[in-house]
Parts: sequence; structure tokens; C-alpha cells
Amino acid sequence: MEATVSRLLVVDDEPNVLFSLQESLKSDTLEVFTARTAKEGIEHVQRQKPDAVILDVRLPDMSGLDAFDRIRQIDARLPVIIITAFAATETAIQAMKRGAFEYLLKPLDLGTLRTVLAKALEQNRLTHVRALLADEEEPDDVAVDRIIGRSPAMQEVYKEIGRAASQDVTVLILGESGTGKELVARAIYQHGLRSERPFLAINCAAIPETLLEAELFGHERGAFTGADRRRIGKFEQADGGTIFLDEIGDMSPATQAKMLRILQDGRFERLGSSNTIQANVRLIAATNRDLVSMIADERFRQDLFYRLNVFTIALPPLRERRVDIPSMAEHLVKLFNRELGKQVRTISPETMRLLESKEWPGNVRELQATIKYAMVHATGDILTPDCLPAAHRVNTAATVAFSGTETESEAESETGTETEADTDSHDIAQLVRDLIQSGNNEIYQKVISMVDRVVLKEVLNYVRGNQFRASELLGISRNTLRSKIRAAKLAIEKQVWSESDHSGQ
Repeated sequence: MEATVSRLLVVDDEPNVLFSLQESLKSDTLEVFTARTAKEGIEHVQRQKPDAVILDVRLPDMSGLDAFDRIRQIDARLPVIIITAFAATETAIQAMKRGAFEYLLKPLDLGTLRTVLAKALEQNRLTHVRALLADEEEPDDVAVDRIIGRSPAMQEVYKEIGRAASQDVTVLILGESGTGKELVARAIYQHGLRSERPFLAINCAAIPETLLEAELFGHERGAFTGADRRRIGKFEQADGGTIFLDEIGDMSPATQAKMLRILQDGRFERLGSSNTIQANVRLIAATNRDLVSMIADERFRQDLFYRLNVFTIALPPLRERRVDIPSMAEHLVKLFNRELGKQVRTISPETMRLLESKEWPGNVRELQATIKYAMVHATGDILTPDCLPAAHRVNTAATVAFSGTETESEAESETGTETEADTDSHDIAQLVRDLIQSGNNEIYQKVISMVDRVVLKEVLNYVRGNQFRASELLGISRNTLRSKIRAAKLAIEKQVWSESDHSGQ
């Protein structure tokens, strides 16, 4: 199957530059088309809908800055790379301040250009490829970055995305590594009030501490060794748009202090400058760290946490939404069929049981890697257990539990006592048989929901409604516990006991 092809527009009045860039950059996955005037380039943007633009500053019919402004009117999210032969040109700096993706000096270093272009194409994908589809929609292309899942836990996440998107507030996304925090950030952006403005994603853990502050806020020439010219930071570049800061718990104290100020009043200074800059940027942050513990250890500012914690979304780990694994695995099979040129039709029931039984410490990212491994090793059109990595082929106790063959004692411990008018008190195996006989669909989810209801009731009754203690006993976060309570529609009576009471007695 054919790979997705991106489209690059190069606008320059020098024929040798156009020829060189077209021949050097075009590939099976990148189509390059060119224009020699600003007018021609603007027409290409309107008709051809490129994924990125390389734009020269000096053009025969219009300045590069004026051309850039016209392109921004057509699509403010389109990444534009400014190129110039004049190192000190104020035009390029002005374009960056207005939102250009990057500016590079001629003669162009091809390696640097390819790196910048790859980032620009990725930014375009993040802003245009939808992370969350409506239930009735089918994606017109298979992509790895889709939010997949209809479990109660994910339904709560979708509701929270909708609430956050409709309000222009700071959002903090919490979750283990690999749970899809960036996808949730993109969904909030795409459904939000700034969806027609730029979206920039920065991984704070991937940038050296000494460079992160300059990346976010920019720097003046000579601000530090290697700062040979002024650089516009991401906050200035994304003015009016949205910035997603992943792994914000890895941020240094100095950068945290600047972050606090920009969240308070939208102001900051470039490194090496005393001039204050105003930026109107929506911030979405994410972390897999326990920020409360970091505050106690004085590794994260409490005042910054309060500014970030305006609206919080907690993502459940994959082990807490196993019901979503089949649909996610099937989606990944379609994706990797295209990427690897395979023709796998389905996943065998035994293989699926093994996938459902695993704890998945790496969450969705680990599931993606496992399915890809299995696809590479598949010799037929069905994924069988022998396609999986050796560690995944072990039949664990969890496999037994999810296949509906628990022992009598296990069933008794999970189903609890008789409740009002529902079937919560049934033996698990008998409950499954009853559902089969009655012609029910989605048996797995019904059973899991009923078990959740019983377990939550028993634990919450034991701790007298103390959700802090209940989350400790259950081994899940308080946000996940609250989501499960809402999904199970449990009415928890208010107790005298506060959540700060750890005894639960």
C-alpha cells in the first residue's frame, strides 16, 4: 500500500535554488513544487494546499513578509520556513515574530534544512490530522495517532476533553508514559477556540536543561556561547495559538519561575534582554510525574502547580481499560498493514486473550510496539501467539480471569454481596452464561462494569467513603476512582471523614 505523501511548496526567484531544492528534497513521501513569484506562490497555497512552505525573503513582485502575511490569512497553521541571504535582515525576524516556523540563512545546509522541514511537516500533521473522531465517523486514512476506546474510563476522558476545549483555560494532563497525553492535548486544541491558530508541541524532557529556556522564550545575540543571532522563542512564535508542554515535571527551577510569570500575566523576556514581551498563548501541560510529591521535595513550585492545575484530565493506564485492547489492536493491524505492506486480516482469539491479560507498563505505546513486532514476524494472514514477543506468550493468571474461567473462590471474591435489583451478586461464570442465554451483546463490558460496581461499593463502604483510602486499597489514582464512581453511577454518601484522613476507619 502507498505511504502518505506530503506536499512542499518552495517560493524563490532563483532558478538554481528551486532546481536544487526540488531535486534534493523530493522523495517517495514528499512532493515538491515551486513558484518564482509571491503571487504564484500564494495561488499555489490556495489551490494545492501544501503541508509546508519554504519562502525566500526577497521576491520580484512582493516582499517575503507581505507574502507571508497573505499565506497566514489563507491558513494560519501552515508552517512557513523563511530563507534569506541576509544574516541581519529584520524582515526574517519580523516574520518569526508573526509566526513563521523557522528562518535559515543561504547558502542552505541541506542537513539542517531536512531536519527543520521534518519538524515543520510534523507540526502540520499535529494541527490538521484529527486525534479524536466522532463515533459515527470513519477515518479517511489509518493513522497511529488516534484516540481509540469506548470503555467507561475513556468516555469520561472524552467528556473532559469537551469541557476543556470549550473554555480557554490552562489544562494539566496527568498519566503514565504511553497513555496518549499528546493526543488528548491535540484533541483539546482541535476542538477548542484557537483551532485556527498554531499549535506547537515541546517535550521538556527531550531538550537539555540549558537550552529549554531559550527554546521557549528566545534569546538575543550573545546571550550565551553559540548564540550568534537573535532567536524567537516558542511563546512569541505561537502568539494567539496553543503550546503543549509535555513532561513539564522535568523543567528546571529557573524555567519554572518564568513559566509562572507567563501564566500570571502573559509576560516574559528573551534571554539576554530586559525588554518585556507580551504573548497571548493557551497552555496545555502534561506529566507522568507525581507533582504533589515533587512539591513536597521542593523540586516543583507549588505556585506554578496551582496555575497549571486549573483544569485536570487524568488518563487511565491501559490495564484499567482492557476492554479497549481489541479495538486498538485491530486499528494497529490496519495501520501496520499499510506501513509494512502486509495483508493480515485478523488476530486469533488466543492471541487477543494474551494481549488482554498483559499488564502493559508501557501502556498504548507498548501495545503499538508489540503489534508491530507481531506483524513483522507474521507469515500468514492471522496474528497467532507465536508472532508475539516471547514474554507475551506466557499464559498468566490474568488470562484465566479474562477468559471467564475463574475458580469458585475467585468469583466469590470479585462479585461481593447481593445488591438492589441488579445482578452484581452473581457468580462471574454464571453471570456470563446468563448474558449469553439472554442474547446480550458486549458481554465483556457488561461483566466488567458489574464487577467494578461491586468492588467499588465494598471498598468504599469499608473505608466509609474516604476516597483517598479507597484509591490506596484499589491501587488506582483518585482521579481514576472518581471516573469509575461516575461510570458506575454510585451515590456515595457524604461522611464526616475527610480525604485527608488516611485511616479510613
